[in-house]
Amino acid sequence: MTQNYTLTILPGDGIGHEAMTEVRKVIAWLEDSRGLSFTLHEDDIGGAAYDKYGQPLADETLEKCKASDAVIMGSVGGPQWDDVDYNLRPEAGLLRLRKEMGLYANLRPALVFDALIDASTLKPEIVRGLDILIVRELTGGVYFGEPRGIEDLGNGQRRGINTQVYETYEIERVGRVAFELARKRGNKVHSCEKANVMEAGKLWREDMTALHASEYSDVQLEHMYADNCAMQLLRNPSQFDVIVTDNLFGDILSDEASMLTGSLGMLPSASLGDKGKPGLYEPVHGSAPDIAGQGKANPLATILSFAMALRYSLNLNDEADLIEQGVQDVLVSGQRTPDIMADNCTPLSTSQMGDALITILNHNMKKVA
Repeated sequence: MTQNYTLTILPGDGIGHEAMTEVRKVIAWLEDSRGLSFTLHEDDIGGAAYDKYGQPLADETLEKCKASDAVIMGSVGGPQWDDVDYNLRPEAGLLRLRKEMGLYANLRPALVFDALIDASTLKPEIVRGLDILIVRELTGGVYFGEPRGIEDLGNGQRRGINTQVYETYEIERVGRVAFELARKRGNKVHSCEKANVMEAGKLWREDMTALHASEYSDVQLEHMYADNCAMQLLRNPSQFDVIVTDNLFGDILSDEASMLTGSLGMLPSASLGDKGKPGLYEPVHGSAPDIAGQGKANPLATILSFAMALRYSLNLNDEADLIEQGVQDVLVSGQRTPDIMADNCTPLSTSQMGDALITILNHNMKKVA
């Protein structure tokens, strides 16, 4: 019997619904062309969920996600929710989803597509062939540490407090993800922190060193201060294979690395927990409310996020390869949405890009048949 995979789809806000429509086309293609079977459940998260449920992530939505094989999500947020209380903002729904699902490792690839190399702000010889994977700890650190808040000190003065805190188990589990992934890539890990000025960074370095010695001595490990890593990403990015770092530094460094590619709208991400648990897959770009509903959105980052779900949650590596190669081939063919438009290329709408990818996938299937 054909195995059935259960996916929860959370389009989110802004351009999310448009991009997710194109993901559905790819899912239908996999069912028709590869004999796979998917059961899809769709629900809201973020601002759309706040408008519908009064909260950015409803309990019943969370239970659907936990019961799925993988969750495919769009971006959240928009100006209409700027004045909502902090704990009800669209982003709070995403943070809760990550926390409740135990998704402690965020994977963000920074991959330079050959067809888009001129879009990078760095020289082509610096970024050509760039393939970096940043593993960011996702459920600890300064974003979740206690105490936190804003205190009134009187006399017009206030104090903002956020606490950077990590425990050994949090460092070890994200470290294992990084080392395991490196074994399948270039076998090299850079662990980044600020051990020179932060006790939490000193613990991070010591625990990562001990984990490497006890379980992963076959993998090359280098330690680097996070500020130096930020500089080295611009100076010599090809030295990196896998970068593992904490929540705050990972947030910053992954955004920097993504812009090396010159195509923020092209990049996917995965958030993973323990083996056997569903992962969360979402594009790196935002909800882009200024172009929502206009057919201008690039769906490829969301489609590539789905390809990551095939690879990391469903163990469908061949199908993931097909989709990733199809995206490469679409770009080489010169078909572009407005965000990646270049001279002598063919402009496509969101839906036309999805159709173009399906055409390429069919063509590639015939070549190997």
